[in-house]
Amino acid sequence: MSNPSDVALADKFFEDFKRLKAEISKVIIGQEETVNLLLTSIFCQGHSLLVGVPGLAKTLLIQTISSALDLSFKRIQFTPDLMPSDILGAETIDKDRNFKFIQGPIFANIILADEINRTPPKTQAALLEAMQEYSVTVAGQHFPLERPFFVLATQNPIEQEGTYPLPEAQLDRFLFNITLTYPSFQSEVDIVKNTTSDKSKTVNHILGAKEVIEYQHLVRKVPIADNVVEYAVDLVHKTRFESDRAPQITKDYIEWGAGPRASQSLVVAAKCNALINGKYSPDIEDVQAVAKPILRHRIVRNFKAEAEGLTIDKLINNLL
Repeated sequence: MSNPSDVALADKFFEDFKRLKAEISKVIIGQEETVNLLLTSIFCQGHSLLVGVPGLAKTLLIQTISSALDLSFKRIQFTPDLMPSDILGAETIDKDRNFKFIQGPIFANIILADEINRTPPKTQAALLEAMQEYSVTVAGQHFPLERPFFVLATQNPIEQEGTYPLPEAQLDRFLFNITLTYPSFQSEVDIVKNTTSDKSKTVNHILGAKEVIEYQHLVRKVPIADNVVEYAVDLVHKTRFESDRAPQITKDYIEWGAGPRASQSLVVAAKCNALINGKYSPDIEDVQAVAKPILRHRIVRNFKAEAEGLTIDKLINNLL
């Protein structure tokens, strides 16, 4: 970074990020990679899809993050009968017979969209439009959403009956697809001890909305070498079977590859990953560090890959 004030801000961001993680760890035990990715997503102005079985503290995790960031938080439980107006809000008539817009739960800084695949496409689309445009339109009126705005959508990978899986075009709107696994034995012991006692942990506010927005702009300002950008774009091209850069494994096992938004996401997330590790510019290792959560929901395996048990993560490993 050439600007001294940006360098100082980058140093402050590095320290604040460590403080944020320490504050969140008071309540959330383990899950360090998940916390890193969620915070990175917020500072990259992106949204995340969290895939995990019930009972892994997804709601508690995002509540804790919103408390540490001193941001407003709303949780929306997606169900088959949920309508777009239940998310966006609706116009009502007051006692003077005037129309008045009542804001829905989408009007918050951090939204937890719980089990997004349990609601029909019409309602999913209402949320995804807000994610993309940072605004909603109701009855011809345009309502901007307050920044910062972050959506964490969750999916349960077990129960697929009666669900409406997100199509690839809508999945592409998410910066990260984060897989939440079961805690380790020791982590689970610590979780049980913490949650079965009468003690409560208070999460202090570390950053406010103004600081979050300032850091979001800082991430975009981070310089990046041409060879790192070219590596990110080359990696995305390797996922496309029709590309002349595609290796044989792509031609054999991948039906559809990632689009240009994946290249943009790799570069922005690599910039943030560099900052949280105390660097002023990302290198190829930073791109590799964020590649899996960025690419895993943007690649479609073919039948041969599924039959041979080749997971998306294994395919990505072979492309790195």
